[in-house]
Amino acid sequence: MRNLTSPLALIFVAVGSFAQPQEPRPKFDAFEVATIKPTAPDWSGGRFIRMQSADRFVARNHSVKTLLAAAYDLHPQAIAGGPAWIESDHYDILAKTPGAVRPNLNEQMAMLRKLLADRFKLTFHRESKELPIYALTVAKTGAKLKESAASPDASPEGPPPLIFVIAPQLVRLPGRSASMSELASVMQRAALDRPVLDKTGLSGRYDFELEWTPDESQFGGVLGKAPSADESLKPGLFAAIQQQLGLRLEATRGVVSLLVIDHVERPSEN
Repeated sequence: MRNLTSPLALIFVAVGSFAQPQEPRPKFDAFEVATIKPTAPDWSGGRFIRMQSADRFVARNHSVKTLLAAAYDLHPQAIAGGPAWIESDHYDILAKTPGAVRPNLNEQMAMLRKLLADRFKLTFHRESKELPIYALTVAKTGAKLKESAASPDASPEGPPPLIFVIAPQLVRLPGRSASMSELASVMQRAALDRPVLDKTGLSGRYDFELEWTPDESQFGGVLGKAPSADESLKPGLFAAIQQQLGLRLEATRGVVSLLVIDHVERPSEN
């Protein structure tokens, strides 16, 4: 009797027989190992936090205050209390993350929060206070944002983080599948001199390109004085965000949740 099993059926059987179970995503509760050391006095590579590979987390030239701002998604002005050295002392962190899958930004910051609590013996409480803020709103002409076609779940690591590309006379912020809360967050943590609250009411994810000429009030003044009008090829941030994205940064006052430090200690050398 002839064997009527089709070649296609055999292919499916073979594939099923050798299929490997997908490796579960690690629990990113804490770094596997981490070192914290004072930044070298001759360090000239700027200040950053990023994943340098799938399992290598690096922070360079950060104070405790700016580390807390990143970890808890705050502007440094929303962090109160603590001794003077939490701003004056700068540290480098080198850490290994669990597994071989790159953690997303939220997972990175969760591990950073635990590390700060453990190594700096950090305790704090929260208070609400009205502070000068920037409110991110939609301009009267309407938003000029392109809905992202990419799914936020397309990658296990989630959408790519918003990262400034900085030159002395130009700052670029390429957004890919970015939310307005993420835009407000990166602006308050790195670029602007006060907290930024998302008041746009926009809940989607968008692709955009924002380019502007920075001034000395932005990025902690490290970029220096802005060029004169005839030298500048791009508008300032407040004009650029309205012209290019159809959004506004409005200087006003608002209630901000402060992180108030109760106790903190310098870490031991490790």
